[in-house]
Amino acid sequence: MNDQEIVELYLSRNEDAINQTAQKYGPRLRNIANRIVNNEETAKECENDTYLEAWNLIPPHEPRDYLFAFVGRIVRHVALNVCKREGRQKRFALYCELTEEMQECLPADNDTEAEVEAGYLSGLINSFLETCSDEQQDIFVRRYWYFHSVSEIAEALDISQSKVKTTLFRLRGELKKHLEKGGIEV
Repeated sequence: MNDQEIVELYLSRNEDAINQTAQKYGPRLRNIANRIVNNEETAKECENDTYLEAWNLIPPHEPRDYLFAFVGRIVRHVALNVCKREGRQKRFALYCELTEEMQECLPADNDTEAEVEAGYLSGLINSFLETCSDEQQDIFVRRYWYFHSVSEIAEALDISQSKVKTTLFRLRGELKKHLEKGGIEV
């Protein structure tokens, strides 16, 4: 079943939408959650919470063309909240490390204006990634979306860890410049 059909099930409040989402994306969602919480059982709970959240958010949202991105974002937030709530220091430390890496090129989000700019910021990041090579996009997304370590990225792409680190460093610098050109004060 394709994403449009699954979203139609959500919109018609058909509970089979959850089963279809789980069948199509369940393992990927669990993988995202497990990389954050580092516990299979907790990752399954995050996955289930994601389905409930998707059920509550569709409608009003209608992610016909981006269902995986929609539920993927939900599962990341659920898993990160679990880490914060349960004080999983090691996993939270990884989250903090990645946040620190990105702090040099993303604005702080401590006010209401920043929330309004979130959609614009997302568009700028997407337009930046469109200017990157496939390999650069892959490295960036694996690191900052999927929480892969430098060594995991290097192994998956069959490149050196040094190249991954250098690429990430340069991408952060280029992203900062791109955001500043777009009017985002960093």
